[in-house]
Amino acid sequence: MKKLVTLFLAITMMVTCTACSTSESEEEDTSGITVGAIYITSQNDTSGYTYQHHTGIVTAMENLGLDTETDLLIVDNVEEDDTQVSAAIDTLAGQGCDIIFGISFGYITAFDTAAAQEEYSDIIFSHATGYLSNDTNFNNYFGRIYQARYLAGVAAGLKSLETGNDAIGYVAAYNLEYAETCSGINAFTLGVQSVNANATVYVNEISSWGDETLERQAAQALIDTYDVGIIAQHSDSAQPQMVAEENGIYGFGYNSDMTEQAPDAHICAPIWNWDIYYEAAISAVMEDPTTFMTTVGNYYGGLAEGFIDISELSDNAAEGTAEILEEVSALMESGEWDVFSGVSLEISTDGTITQVEEPVMKNDGTEAGVIDDSVITGTMDFNVEGVVAQ
Repeated sequence: MKKLVTLFLAITMMVTCTACSTSESEEEDTSGITVGAIYITSQNDTSGYTYQHHTGIVTAMENLGLDTETDLLIVDNVEEDDTQVSAAIDTLAGQGCDIIFGISFGYITAFDTAAAQEEYSDIIFSHATGYLSNDTNFNNYFGRIYQARYLAGVAAGLKSLETGNDAIGYVAAYNLEYAETCSGINAFTLGVQSVNANATVYVNEISSWGDETLERQAAQALIDTYDVGIIAQHSDSAQPQMVAEENGIYGFGYNSDMTEQAPDAHICAPIWNWDIYYEAAISAVMEDPTTFMTTVGNYYGGLAEGFIDISELSDNAAEGTAEILEEVSALMESGEWDVFSGVSLEISTDGTITQVEEPVMKNDGTEAGVIDDSVITGTMDFNVEGVVAQ
């Protein structure tokens, strides 16, 4: 029965592999490279996590003169299940992919296993948000999205001062289970507090990276329970922003600009410019895949590299927000200051920014200690003062 189930999954993935038709694979390949991608949802999404990755890959390939109709093979809707991910990898490898991107954290074990197989030793496996790699054909890539979340937090703090509502909601995929998620919550909160020390960030965790029903319910619960005036999010869909719109409050999306989905609510969103990495990775494979791990290796970019940012501020932002965010961004881009450096920012509504040396405090009243990249990406398991988690 297990073999039958596996066969069914493989067949299903081949059907959903939009650029994998037999006729296309038999066409003459003139680019010299085939790119594979495994998505957690669909390349046809119009916003959110997968949408932003797909946009990045397509943009990178177009910049490199590649034809996405023939040189890009995609398997959509692959859950974080080793059997499904391995079947997707086998499909793309069988179609001749030279590099395979996996965009979801839960793909990590299947990617690690595939990269170690001798039959796949000439394929580059590149895994987003993970931490595993090897010396020859397997890397991970991620970025300092906490910097963008801090900027969103500053904008949220300014909006909370304007509305007079110090309660801010945050729909979280996860919280303390992953350093990625709790570092984002903490950075957002520190940004809020840099402007409004009286603000509280209420976190509602849904235990899923993306579930539109749960995201909607979590946002509405934050409004009903805490009377929050702002909804921020670390989840895939625009549902939290749409709930903010329906309730006449404001919001901060994630991954992509969600102003179109919530025009009267959305202010801005932390976003990824994935094309920065994808272009570097694909270009390296085109030049010489055997040197990929020395030319690209594990990637961790931030504001300075243009890898992360916030989307364009909407007209819903408080007056003066753009000017203040520009100043704070410049501090991070120059390396003069960073979110978890042990120096906090105090920002006045007139734009005055003061740096104050003080430790980051956990919400249990103890000092967080040194917070370096290893903590931000791997071991952070606490919330800062000002966070109330359900």
